[in-house]
Amino acid sequence: MKKLHTAAILTATIILATSLIVYVWLNHPPVDTAIQQYTYNIVNTYPHDKNAFTQGLAYDNGNLYEGTGLNSYSTLRRVELETGTVLQIHTLEDQYFGEGIAILNNKIIQLTWQSHKAFIYDKETFNPIDEFTYPTEGWGITHDNKSLIMSDGTATLHFLDPDTYQETNTIEVHDNNGLVTQLNELEYINGTIYANIWTQEKIAIINPQNGQIKAWINLTGITQTENLDANDVLNGIAYDPNQNRLFITGKLWSQLYQITLIPRE
Repeated sequence: MKKLHTAAILTATIILATSLIVYVWLNHPPVDTAIQQYTYNIVNTYPHDKNAFTQGLAYDNGNLYEGTGLNSYSTLRRVELETGTVLQIHTLEDQYFGEGIAILNNKIIQLTWQSHKAFIYDKETFNPIDEFTYPTEGWGITHDNKSLIMSDGTATLHFLDPDTYQETNTIEVHDNNGLVTQLNELEYINGTIYANIWTQEKIAIINPQNGQIKAWINLTGITQTENLDANDVLNGIAYDPNQNRLFITGKLWSQLYQITLIPRE
């Protein structure tokens, strides 16, 4: 009788343990443990307006576009890459704190931080043509030609319909240690999402299907930080697909860098 009782307890324990394993797996599926690590090589260095509080960066058909922040100083710009000269500018109203930008279908989308509002501009004239609202904060934005992809400072990325601006999907960004928050400026590059992590000198490369971080880019030391304020952090990723050029800069930085990635063993 004692043996039967012991066997029953053992069986119940195994069933409970198995159930817990299944529950954990379903709610926290296993991740790819092979996260690639990259460092960098600076290919070119370009002038950057040190008064530009960079919040968004994009490269489109030979033109560099930039969105800047801070209340009363927020702008949308077209910039000459080689000289840093501002060729075209639109200034936001003082109450808006400009954030990330994306270019799609001859339109520029610019987020604002805490106003829950995005502005849509004609790409050529910078004339405002539309706007939409969202319930979260606005940090970074990019697109994959099918959806706008937006960050809000958390671990969540929001996918929006580019015609209606309604949310169609979300993913939670994570690495092997759990959720990764403070996702900031975004760029979609060759099927992956690159994301600045606010206040950190690194960029995450994210699988847009499941939020798994595939790689980290360590950008420690890329610019001189002695004279920078604590808020003047790495922020700004742009990609030129025609020449396979990757550009990065930061808030109030005096330089913009073209880099290549170097895998670390």
